[in-house]
Formats: sequence, C-alpha cells, structure tokens
Amino acid sequence: MSLALAPLDANVELEANLPCRKFDPDLWFSDAPAQLELAKSLCGDCPLRVECLAGAVERSEPWGVWGGEIFERGAVVPRKRPRGRPRKVDVARDAELAVEVEERLAANGLETRNSVRLAA
Repeated sequence: MSLALAPLDANVELEANLPCRKFDPDLWFSDAPAQLELAKSLCGDCPLRVECLAGAVERSEPWGVWGGEIFERGAVVPRKRPRGRPRKVDVARDAELAVEVEERLAANGLETRNSVRLAA
C-alpha cells in the first residue's frame, strides 16, 4: 500500500471518495498535458491532498500528478509542456506558474527551494 494514499486520520477511510481511486489511474500519469491538468483539478477537493503532496516530495516522485501538482524527473513543474520548442508566450506563462507553484507549496507548509526542486 502506498504511504501517500494511507489514511492519516481515523475519520478518513481507505475507500473514501479519493479521485485517484474513482477515476482511471492512468490519468495521473498521462503524457498529454490536458489530461494532467484534469488530474490536477480532480485533486483539488481530495481529503489527502496535502499528505499526498508531502509524500511525493519526500520520495522525489519521478513523474505523475501527486497532491494536485505535476512531478517530472523528481521536480514539481507548473505544467507539462508538449514536445518541441516552447513559444515565447509559453515561456513567460511558465515563469508565472512557477511562482504560483512555490506559493501553493508554501501554503501547504512545504519549503519551496530547500526541500523541493522546481524544474524550469
């Protein structure tokens, strides 16, 4: 059993309405950026979101959506880029999203630069 999915609170049962248990698990590990954004949005109301994210950061998950954040090569990324050279507007948006990711990690009690490596 994955530590990130184990209930930390006695009030949360293993078979609770966890989105990763209700939907196709492949959605959280897709190569398509749109599907990863959908998985991130489904994590929004999950009762174990913070614990899932903390566990993924601790384990340096190599890829997938964990706790509402996208991991790629062990780093939190603001969004998954499609293949090819990014457009200039995408590079600017990525810079803004990187700041937003740092703010969300800090809001969840995780140190941003010291404990999590953010990919550019």
